[in-house]
Amino acid sequence: MTPSWRNLVQVFGRIGLLSFGGPAAQISLMLHELVEQRRWLDEKTFLRALSLCMLLPGPEAMQLATYAGWRLRGIPGGLISGGLFVLPGALVIAALVALYVSFGDLPLVQSAFLGIKAAVIVIVVQALHKLGVRALTSGSAWIIAGLAFVSIFLFSIPFPLIVAAAGLWGFVSTSSKAPAASGPDGGRFRIGPVLFWSALWLCPLLWLSLQGPALLADLGWFFAKLAVVTFGGAYAVLAYMTQTVVDQHHWISTGQMIDALGLAETTPGPLILVTQFVAMLAGYLAEGPAMALAAGLVALWATFVPCFLWIFTAAPYLDRIAGRPRPAAALAAITAAVVGVILNLSTWFALHVFFAQTEIARIGPMSFPLPIWSDFEPVAAVLSGVAAVWLLLLRRGMGETLLLSSLAGLACHAL
Repeated sequence: MTPSWRNLVQVFGRIGLLSFGGPAAQISLMLHELVEQRRWLDEKTFLRALSLCMLLPGPEAMQLATYAGWRLRGIPGGLISGGLFVLPGALVIAALVALYVSFGDLPLVQSAFLGIKAAVIVIVVQALHKLGVRALTSGSAWIIAGLAFVSIFLFSIPFPLIVAAAGLWGFVSTSSKAPAASGPDGGRFRIGPVLFWSALWLCPLLWLSLQGPALLADLGWFFAKLAVVTFGGAYAVLAYMTQTVVDQHHWISTGQMIDALGLAETTPGPLILVTQFVAMLAGYLAEGPAMALAAGLVALWATFVPCFLWIFTAAPYLDRIAGRPRPAAALAAITAAVVGVILNLSTWFALHVFFAQTEIARIGPMSFPLPIWSDFEPVAAVLSGVAAVWLLLLRRGMGETLLLSSLAGLACHAL
């Protein structure tokens, strides 16, 4: 069934507005709207498309929405469905940045943010558990996860290298008798769409490098590189993002990075919209509101245009790609490595929320953060405990948990 343009906009606009709760909730919403209720796609096609999106870097739910729109109304339909999935959250993020830079330094607001930061630790631990249950199903997967954690926590090896090494191992360690990749009509893979969408994505960034402000060029190229290695969701790249934007470029502080994630959790759309928050805050701190707006647009372009690139070039070959064992094995190895990376992220968050200061310990080639125990923050620990009970034991929603934790932070301030 081919929907009208009006129905396409209405349905995907609704999906974009209601896409809270992370990829699992977003995928369930699309399954209900597109397969069960309207029967625009059959379940087999939907699940094959989901498998493809899991193999690609970037937010799988947004790419699934893009695929659905492409399947229904071609490339224009894919642009509409993917754009509407991101647009509501992007507008909310812009509003949150404006509120954050206006009121974020007030003591009362800082107390609410302390509750949000404490809840973010629990949310990341929950994501770690969910991914670990799915990914760590063999001894080799546990080894890959452990090596990934050691690599990033003790040796500060960049996340892209960890992803590349894990994916390469999974690919070469799996035999495949599948036929060479070809299109649905038996033709060869066409390079034209890849070149077109790659040029559309990267040429504006190249222009910024030559003519634009240096900050916008640096932000654009960094988030473009991030888009290529975003396997396993936004949590997987947050440690790498923090390493770059906080420690290397000093665009924002550690506390602001954690605030950005907490606020991004409250918006519809993919969590990777945290890149927009970080870019807008960095732009505002550097040169004010105009630069914040420009930085946000650059981050959105660099982060989400490649999602259209992946889908519009890979979607015609869905049946061929989804059944190939080597890409699936590479994804499984990458997912196992991501578990170790997210463990590093949760450790990093806990150290910086529970302790006012940390120090760097160095043993030979290894360097890692250690807490300064005299700077322990008991209020933050208590707030994390409250969030853990609410989210993990009572199984309440993420939005409710963030709201409760922020209110608890305000209560602690009042006391």
